[in-house]
Order: sequence, then structure tokens, then C-alpha cells
Amino acid sequence: MTTISQPSAAHTKPKNVPPANFNSPIFEELGFQTDPNNLYRQTVGSMLYAAELMGLPHRVQIILAQPKTEIMVHFPVKMDDGHYRLFKGYRVQHNNALGPYKGGLRFHHDVHLDDVKSLAFLMTMKCSLVGVPFGGGKGGVKVDPRKHSNAEMERIVRRFTTAIAHSIGPDYDIPAPDVGSNAQHMAWIADTYSFLADVGGKDPAAVITGKPVEYGGSLGREKATGQGVVDTLIEMLPELGLKPEQCTFSVLGFGNVGSWSGKIFQDKGAKMVAVADHTGFIKNDKGIDAHDLATYVAQKGGVAGYTKATAVSKEEFYKTKVDVFIPAALEQMIQESEAKMINATVIAEGANAPTTPAGERVLLERGVEILPAILCNAGGVTVSYFEWVQNKTYKSWDLEEVDSELNKHMVKAAAKTREARRKFNCDLRTASYIAALDRLHKAYASRGIFP
Repeated sequence: MTTISQPSAAHTKPKNVPPANFNSPIFEELGFQTDPNNLYRQTVGSMLYAAELMGLPHRVQIILAQPKTEIMVHFPVKMDDGHYRLFKGYRVQHNNALGPYKGGLRFHHDVHLDDVKSLAFLMTMKCSLVGVPFGGGKGGVKVDPRKHSNAEMERIVRRFTTAIAHSIGPDYDIPAPDVGSNAQHMAWIADTYSFLADVGGKDPAAVITGKPVEYGGSLGREKATGQGVVDTLIEMLPELGLKPEQCTFSVLGFGNVGSWSGKIFQDKGAKMVAVADHTGFIKNDKGIDAHDLATYVAQKGGVAGYTKATAVSKEEFYKTKVDVFIPAALEQMIQESEAKMINATVIAEGANAPTTPAGERVLLERGVEILPAILCNAGGVTVSYFEWVQNKTYKSWDLEEVDSELNKHMVKAAAKTREARRKFNCDLRTASYIAALDRLHKAYASRGIFP
């Protein structure tokens, strides 16, 4: 049996660490679910703890604790065999104090309103922290794209677009890809929107980001979230006594974010030794080539069966000793049981909300540093902003400009997070929320509350 050593952190252990069961009076005031495992309660709880620590006014806390708008739609779609199915879709618009709502569309068989609310809330925090002029939104359709033909998915996407068309717009709410959605889906959304005379406008391509480059998409958008993860690591690791080129790492989830994080971090000199996804767990202490594995996964649909690594158990995967662990799958993947097994010095959250409060408490007590999702995961929305700017100005940026500007935003966001940690002697997640909330607080102080 593998022995888990206690990771040695190069920084001073923070004094102010949120409890695993943080309970704000605002939960009762706003009628929140009482279940501590509810994702929305967990994500908002992290924000409210930070708000309390920094002394954020109550009026701002209650505004940010709930979304401004929650949209649910049901729409019929004709299947290839001629029968009709009814699909459920969502668009949650959390906050637009800093600019238009911005956030992805998730196509997944297990999409629920609270999930979408959580992701919309995190987008508000992310956009504020990284310094782009957007608010937070999120959407999704309860569908498994892998179980539908290309023609069926096109009809599903176009019907969903029609259902929410009056609730989005290039100056109001700008969706983007998320889990299960891709550039082709975004192109169908933009095209459908353009044909709706009452909403299409003069620049319909700007209603959505993450489009194919040939249809107004930005260079670098596909890799942007993974690039942001690595940019954050490059910026933060030296402070933790680690050199990127000497790091070993593992990845949980090898989709868009996980594969690009792996490829880019490997290109910086790091060695990937373990990978997991929905198909299985693999390991090779000598290293797994991220580029080769990405090609394999694109062909086979998952990491299972990859012959250049050994299939291992879930327990062995988590107990694999690495410098950096990158969770890049879905929410709440690192619970207390996983946190006790993880044998890493640093966790870089490539996914949204991958660590539960209980899991986080275990990790912090063990001295594991957590680079929070609203920092690490912000590369996608940052380059989405660049794409939107290019669409609005009818200009195109080269890849070097995109990468350079992305790095500037990530470095500034990391600096603001470190500054908040020093000032409030807290963990990095709390610090990132404090930095994000500071910008939102200043916006509300300037704008006031109408009327």
C-alpha cells in the first residue's frame, strides 16, 4: 500500500481558513437549500466567507448571493427516426455590474439548475478577478451529445438558440462553449441568431464566442483555459519553491482543459505521470506524452486502453506522488475521501469548483496549496473577451498577441490574489474571492442601487 507523505508547503500556513461547514446568516435570509452538499450553497459560501473577512457591505453580499435572472426552457426536437423529444435548457444570468453577462453552455446528461447557477456565479467572480468587462452567466441543455447524430445535435442547438434568443445578445449576454459543447455548436448558434430578424442585429457573430476561426473565432481560444492554468502555475510555483521544468504532474479529466493543460505544461518541461477520465485511470512513472495521449483520446474517446501506460485503480491514481495535481473534469470531484489520498504539493483547479469545502479543509490541513478555479480557470473567458473585441471592432489578432495579452491578465490576477492573501492571512481561494469582490464592491459603490 502506498504511503501518503505530508506535502511540505513553502509558505506560511494561513491563519484564516474557512470551516468545512461554513454557515452564513444570509443562507437563511435568502432561503438557501439546507443541504451542505448542494453545489450552489458551497460556491456561494466560499464567497460569503471572504466577504465577511474583508467586511463587504451586506447589500453587496445579498446581491451577489443570488442570480439576477434564471431562465428555464423546454423545446421539442425531431429525431432522425421521425419521433420528437422534449429537451430542457437553462440560461442563468448572475450579475452584470461590470458588463454583459458572459458564460458557457454545457451540453451534458446531468445538467441541473443549481449547477448552472453555481457556474454563472463563478463566472461573475472569474471575470471580476481577471479584469475583463463582463458579468457572469451560464447555460446548458440536458442532453448527452455522444448519443446523438450530428444532424440531431444541430437541430437541438438551433432550437435551443431560438428558445433563448430574446435573452441573449452581443451587448447583453454572450454565451460560449463549456463541457460537451464545441466550436461547431457555437457556429450554429451564431448562424441561427443571425436569421432572427428582431434580434439578429448588425454583428450577430459577436453574440457568441468560441466559434471556429473561419467564422469570427479567435486564434488561441481552444487552448485558452488550459493555457491559463499553465500561466498561473508558471507565475505561482516559484513562490512555492517549485520549478515548472522539474515538476511531475497528474491530470483528472482529459478533455479540452485537461489535454491542453497537459500539453502546454509538458512543453514547459514538466512530466505527466498519471491521467484519469470517465473511461479509466492510467499511470507511467517514466512519463506519459500528453500530445500522443491527446491524439489517442480524440480517436478512442478516452484514456482506457492506452498502451504506453498502465491501467491502475482509482486509489493508486490519487496516491501517485506528484508536484502538481490538475483536476480538469466536473464539479465536486475532490471530496473528503479523494483529498485524503491526493499526494501532491499543489492543486491547480482547471475545472470549475472541483473541490468540495470538506475536501478543501483536508487538503489545507495537510499543507497542500490550492490554486483556485476562479484564477486558474479564467483563461477561457479572457480569450472569449478578446474574441468579442475582435468581432466588435472587425479586427483579427495574431496568436502571439492573444497569448501575450492572456498572460498579462493572468499575471495581474495572480498578483491581486497574492496581495489579498498577504493582507488577510488566508488561503488562496479566499484571497481570490476577496480580490474579485473588491472590484465588484467598487463598481456598486460607484453605480449605487437604482432607484
